[in-house]
Amino acid sequence: MTQRIWNFSAGPAVLPESVLEEAKNNLLSLGTSGIGILEHSHRGKAFLAVYEETEALCREIGGIPSNYKVLFLQGGASSQFYQIPMNFLTKDRTADYLVTGVWSEKALEEAVRFGGTHTACSSQDKNFSYIPHECSFSANPVYAHYTSNNTIFGTQWQSVSAAPGMPPVPANVDLICDASSDIFSRPIDVSKHAMIYAGAQKNLGPSGVTLVILRDDLVERGAKDLPTMLQYRTHAKNESMYNTPPTFAIYLVGLVLKWIKANGGLAGVGEINRRKAGKLYAYLDQSQLFKPTAASDSRSQMNVTFVTGDADLDAKFCSAATKSGFDGLKGHRSVGGMRASIYNAFPEAGVEALIGFLQKFEAENAKA
Repeated sequence: MTQRIWNFSAGPAVLPESVLEEAKNNLLSLGTSGIGILEHSHRGKAFLAVYEETEALCREIGGIPSNYKVLFLQGGASSQFYQIPMNFLTKDRTADYLVTGVWSEKALEEAVRFGGTHTACSSQDKNFSYIPHECSFSANPVYAHYTSNNTIFGTQWQSVSAAPGMPPVPANVDLICDASSDIFSRPIDVSKHAMIYAGAQKNLGPSGVTLVILRDDLVERGAKDLPTMLQYRTHAKNESMYNTPPTFAIYLVGLVLKWIKANGGLAGVGEINRRKAGKLYAYLDQSQLFKPTAASDSRSQMNVTFVTGDADLDAKFCSAATKSGFDGLKGHRSVGGMRASIYNAFPEAGVEALIGFLQKFEAENAKA
């Protein structure tokens, strides 16, 4: 087998090797069924057992209360950008959006099609390099929407007055979170949210499935005059199986959830993620060549963005890194520079290897 390299891709991202090995073993036959996991009917007993275990693990690990539905949908988080306002926002109401990056901008752009919108805060003035400290909410928003981690710009909601990793939203406002790039990477208080959604392809599994967690009353509140597939109640009543679900992706999410549980649950992986990111930021903070782009109080534990200040030198670094077995480090064009995505399954040894390479490159390219 070709030797695996350090995969810093922003997504689809690295998966635990133990998960990949188990999946490989079940491709030809899921257990002793004689049918591979890719071939099983979503109505059959074998896959239903996989589904039920995956949902149970999700509830256990995430501390999801019983009055919340757990759905596994298709269309990516981007489909939720329009499905949320389509279900809950009307022309005579307003939804509040906390704009901290490209994805929250895209969510807002979809919402304006369905009703009134209000920007409660924005960090666009500094190219989304920070998380705003203050928000100004409208008088009676139907919901408030935020993106917990900003993959492109390397920022993440940290501890604030309301709760760790959450914006200070008034108690009577339904809070909706796009957690696509930091879902289950640290403890999260589901009960303080009306809805949480996330594409699986960064921390939970492969591309192709979107986890949606939403409160029962929100399901029932959704518009009833929508196409069947666009109503949350359709998927809630049918346990995500109104149509054929992404069976293999759900199976892999279940394996990843087992891996998270074996690594101490959200508290355990949260500590590992803090340690990984802390090591990399500690090096960047003392470096004379590389500098982080995100404000120090807004730094993401998932996506570490940094630059040299010289576009040509950035390009030289990315080229050299790729040749040395470090893939996916080129930053998004909105920011430039470099981005190291170190999601749940990214090994701590890989962070240490990157720091060693950064040190070597800096020594060879130190400014006179």
